[in-house]
This record gives sequence, structure tokens and C-alpha cells, in this order.
Amino acid sequence: VLTERGYRLDALVEVNGKKIGIEVDGPTHFLGRKPTGNTSLKHRQVVNLEGIPVISVPYWEWDKLRKDSGKKQQYLRSLLH
Repeated sequence: VLTERGYRLDALVEVNGKKIGIEVDGPTHFLGRKPTGNTSLKHRQVVNLEGIPVISVPYWEWDKLRKDSGKKQQYLRSLLH
């Protein structure tokens, strides 16, 4: 999804009338288990310039869910509420 100011997000959802960005962040977005400076900066800029909070889904958490779409949906719902 391309935002009005040119940022790309993996998904943009609306919850209770509020837009929320979702980023599924892979290994290049982390140093160990901490987000890189570029990743943190992008998330801050999207919040500050677009007014859209961003939820990061770390690859190691997503990978744990394997191919179970029900668990993935439940995981995403838990992050959004």
C-alpha cells in the first residue's frame, strides 16, 4: 500500500474508524531482535507525517505460526485490539 506521502506499507487496515499500518518485518529490518535505525525511522515518520500508527510483525513471530491461517488471523487481531 502506498500512503499519500509515498511510504509503502505491507497492509493498511481500519479498526474502529482508525487507519493502522501493518509491516511484516523480515531479518533485514533487525539487528538481533532490535529494529534497525531505518526501520524505526520509517515507522516514526509514518506516524508523525501520515498520522497512521504502524504495527510491526517480526518475522520470528510470524514464522512460528507456520501455515496455520487461523493462528495468523488470531495473532493479527491481538495486535490490532
